[in-house]
This record gives sequence, structure tokens and C-alpha cells, in this order.
Amino acid sequence: MEEWKLPWEGGCRCGATRIRVTKPPLLTMACHCAGCQRMSASAYSLSVAVPADGFEVVAGEPLLGGKGRDMHHFCPACMTWMFTRPPGLDFLVNVRAPVLDDHLWVVPFVETFPGEGYPWAKTPAPHSYETMPEMDGWQALTAAFAAEGKRP
Repeated sequence: MEEWKLPWEGGCRCGATRIRVTKPPLLTMACHCAGCQRMSASAYSLSVAVPADGFEVVAGEPLLGGKGRDMHHFCPACMTWMFTRPPGLDFLVNVRAPVLDDHLWVVPFVETFPGEGYPWAKTPAPHSYETMPEMDGWQALTAAFAAEGKRP
């Protein structure tokens, strides 16, 4: 298999906050839940889960926002939703795919909450869950993604 072409750079809409990813992704995902729809102002949120030790903010200081204000990080200048650090999953960061400078390669490998999604907003994700996979299911998904995932 080809190697990932790292590092990846990315940033918010205004450019005040910039990120860098230095380790290969764990998986790609689309979430159709109503919360993600509202926060992304789109049909679903598209993200790339990366190892936390392969992620850094290289410019700016994102602020916490969203429901609970405990995990969603935004650019303070333009309010772009940039990444999420889910509580209890300290080993990963969910980067919103569109903030990557080169993001058109991202295809969701997993989709969640399709029942809350628009009937016309379909993805080619080979793994779909009515809500979220059980915690022990994530390891199998990341292994499958590592074996099958598309590399830019």
C-alpha cells in the first residue's frame, strides 16, 4: 500500500487558526446527527479521526464551543468548527475534513445516525450505524480502515 503523504496542513476560513497532522488517520466518518447538521450548517459532518499525538495547532488559539462547550474547537475569529476532542477518547482528535488544505480525497468509511439525516444525503460509507458503534467496535473499524482506507 502507498504511504500517506504527511504532514497535512489545514486551517479555518479566515486563516487565523492553523493545524498540522503528522500521523496517518485512524478512519474517516460522516455523522448525520441533528447536532452535527446544525454545527456544520450542512447535511452531515465529515471528519478525519487522527491520533492525538499526531495533531497540533500551529497558529491561533481555538476556543471551545457547541453544546456542553467541552469538546468542539472553533476559530475565535471566524467561528469555523475545526476539530473535536471527544471526552474519554483522549487518543484521537476528530478533524473536520473541510479544514484540511487538501481534503477532496476524504470519503467516509463509517457513517453514524443516518436515521436523523436527510433522505437525499447518502454517503458511500461501507459501515453504517443507527447511532454510534459500541466502544469495542471502534478497534475493528480502525483496523479495517488501515487495511482498506484510501490514501491521498
